[in-house]
Amino acid sequence: MCLILFQVQEHPKYKLVLAANRDESYNRPTAQAQFWQDKPNILAGRDLLQMGTWLGMTKSGRFAAITNYRDPAHMKPSKHSRGHIVADYLESSKVASSFLDQLSKKKSDYVGFNVLVGDVDQLLYFNNIEDKVTTIPPGTHGLSNHFLNTPWPKVVKGKERLRNYLKSTDNVEKEELFQILANTDQAHEESLPDTGIGLQLEKKLSSMFIKLPEYGTRCSTVLTVDYDNQVSFTERTFEAGEFVEEVNYQFSVN
Repeated sequence: MCLILFQVQEHPKYKLVLAANRDESYNRPTAQAQFWQDKPNILAGRDLLQMGTWLGMTKSGRFAAITNYRDPAHMKPSKHSRGHIVADYLESSKVASSFLDQLSKKKSDYVGFNVLVGDVDQLLYFNNIEDKVTTIPPGTHGLSNHFLNTPWPKVVKGKERLRNYLKSTDNVEKEELFQILANTDQAHEESLPDTGIGLQLEKKLSSMFIKLPEYGTRCSTVLTVDYDNQVSFTERTFEAGEFVEEVNYQFSVN
């Protein structure tokens, strides 16, 4: 997952609105979002290589999502798959703060990551670089492959577009959020971060929707939760940048 745009506790109708892109190698086997057969409380896509996930929600309203931290020192195999962090939280009954306290103790088992965990009423943020827990305040936020709200071009642009759209509407139309996620404009070179991968690749990865020969946006997810705890979860999957399928789920948090 390389871009998560979300607003919490600010819209008059929705306590959570989220739009996210997962970027991954095209050859990594993946299952589309569904309620897992072996863990039917969990709604998420699934990485079929390590059996973890990048973003998911449970019927009881638990939510988690993860992004990688981009740095050459963290671009190597780790002891454990970062996707297990999301799956473990969704399966757990621990409160978010306790879960993150335990995760902090084994942070070195993983290469760099950012994770959001919580429920439909409150989200916490943690990464294993700074090693601190932050409660997400009301407002519009963005997370890519650095820290929460780091002003990378795609984060700044995505937050602005999400905020402006939500100010303008009482009822969220998922197509509007997918249009934000579909933006392929690359940032100007002078505004690019330096994450150690070279200017050419930084530019190619600076768009919200990425389409490279062997790597790019594999799926886009739009999630809304209103103040009556009605959840709408839509995922669009892509193959080499081309739309493949859309799945939709609606349910009430129990």
